[in-house]
Amino acid sequence: MAIEAATMPRMNGGVRVGCRTADGRIIFVTMPRQALAQGVSATSGVTRLSGLAVPEVQVQPPTPALDLHPVEGLRSLRRSLVECDNVLGPREVIATAQEHIQLIQQLRLDAGSQDRQALLQVLAEYAEFCSWLHQDGGDHRAAQYWADRAFDWANACGDHDLTAYIAARKAQLAGDMMESVDAVDLADYAQRLARPGSRLSAMGAVYGAHGHALLGDERTAQNTFDHALALLADPSEAPVGRGRWLNAAYVEAQRARSLSLLGRHHEAVAGFEQAIRSLPPNFRRDRGVYLARSAISQLAANGPEQAAAAGQAALAIAATTGSARIFNELAALDALLQRCRGVPEVDQFRHALDSVLLHEV
Repeated sequence: MAIEAATMPRMNGGVRVGCRTADGRIIFVTMPRQALAQGVSATSGVTRLSGLAVPEVQVQPPTPALDLHPVEGLRSLRRSLVECDNVLGPREVIATAQEHIQLIQQLRLDAGSQDRQALLQVLAEYAEFCSWLHQDGGDHRAAQYWADRAFDWANACGDHDLTAYIAARKAQLAGDMMESVDAVDLADYAQRLARPGSRLSAMGAVYGAHGHALLGDERTAQNTFDHALALLADPSEAPVGRGRWLNAAYVEAQRARSLSLLGRHHEAVAGFEQAIRSLPPNFRRDRGVYLARSAISQLAANGPEQAAAAGQAALAIAATTGSARIFNELAALDALLQRCRGVPEVDQFRHALDSVLLHEV
């Protein structure tokens, strides 16, 4: 199967590209799309491109019905972008989302007071989505910027649930950045903001649990995951509204990630396998993330052959979505598999990984 280069376009026309450095690390660098398409050398002189095709993914959200209020039309467009992101990853979605943010800002200039409040709410929703796209694309500082803007705008429009949701997302981002104390504190804050016993409270608990795992506190992490599951089991909290994607399978996938971090690899593998079986078909990128995270525990639990097979499956998804979250896990797996060179499955995976990366020369 042919695998295209992993890329993520940016608002200024640049593209986030996976690159292997001379010392073997995998990093993401920003390069002009035109330079990539023409196969020229980077201006820094350290990265040479040869015949690299940059895939064009044109996002064409459906045009909303003419009788929709602009706010409802923009929400409909955002839902379409979310579906595109689930399948394709950030790519062109991020540029389109930020163009919509600019449009909303223009609409607010001429809107009356009530419409401005509604536009501010949808602006916060778009900003949170932009934060997510940057997070998946590996630009954590940009993700923090948009999360902060989203939080401020959600507060300003008085949407209490959205404010709690964004606080929980900020905790998730802190966990991805390995900022353990921030992850725990932001998750605690999200739970204080959320309605007691609500799905949003469970969401905060999930990301707080991972923060405790980052701190090495397995008991608190496990208890917090159990608390999240208990909240989701409450039949009075229907799976609608903010965080409706949060279910028991998602919690177990996050628990598996934490168990892997804590060295509980057999349990982590079982958790990831359960989560992968439970994923909806259109959550393709999430499947890639779980496969890549599982591969690291597969290495410790079942050996390099199974780890490389899981990594290979994740790589196919990473290459078509440009998800830095998947590539970061595969980079860690690649480093661990260096000692297993000569194993056919391992060599095949590492060759495939190299084939989708630029190389420092």
